[in-house]
Amino acid sequence: MRLGVCSACLPELTPHQAAEAAAAAGYAGIEWRVSAETGSPGPAHFLRNNRCTVRPERDAVRRARELCDRAGLAVIGLSGYVQAGDLRGVEHLMGLAAEAGAPRVRLWAPPATDGGFHEALALSVAFFGEVAELAGRFGVRALLEMHQRTICPSAALAKQVVGHLPADLVGVIYDPGNTVVEGSEDPRLAVQILGEHLAHVHLKNAAYERPRDGGPWRHRWSAMDDGVLDIPAILRLLEDIGYRGWVSVEDFSTVRPPLETLAFNAAYLRAHVTFEQTGARP
Repeated sequence: MRLGVCSACLPELTPHQAAEAAAAAGYAGIEWRVSAETGSPGPAHFLRNNRCTVRPERDAVRRARELCDRAGLAVIGLSGYVQAGDLRGVEHLMGLAAEAGAPRVRLWAPPATDGGFHEALALSVAFFGEVAELAGRFGVRALLEMHQRTICPSAALAKQVVGHLPADLVGVIYDPGNTVVEGSEDPRLAVQILGEHLAHVHLKNAAYERPRDGGPWRHRWSAMDDGVLDIPAILRLLEDIGYRGWVSVEDFSTVRPPLETLAFNAAYLRAHVTFEQTGARP
């Protein structure tokens, strides 16, 4: 397996700072957040003011590739925010990925809405069928991320959407941290369901807490070693099934400063399984 980090979880760093810090901490690659919203003055935030973002432009992704090359890192993939059904957006993102030397792009299923599941499922199946054709043309693999509040929060639902497509063109991002929020499955069952479509892994942890004003328990993103998930057991499972792909850290916790979190996670994960050395290429 190869250890990488998602730039989305480094909102206070610039891409240049992130590449240097990731290499110093022992990561082998970066999965770049791609968005027109690249951060501005003021408090950094994972979603609303994230400075560790690459603009969806050819010159910008070329610079990201150069940063990784100088740091001895791979460009793992591009994580865009293309809406389901937007084939033109997928085509543009795949063109950027080819420019950046990124072998994969992240996509999502449609949002879950009341009474609209079957329509959204049909849309997704048709959409990813067309995405597969683009993947073959660009030589860039499309990955459907399991994500809460979409119609594919679980491995079983993601497999319904892409299971009929060639796995070398369309795969699934297994994100057990997201399944703490919605779509929980036993990890061993989840990877069996995904089978050859298990293409990438995101790792983070989450815990539940009751709000101070009462009411239902809510999730919060927690430190990698302090949450619902047994992260070492998940790593051993991936090792046992012969998974040889990327494991990208996507830690949205705030219990440690960003650079400390970056270093802690690399050391913590490497203490439980052996990853390929820094500098590995896709």
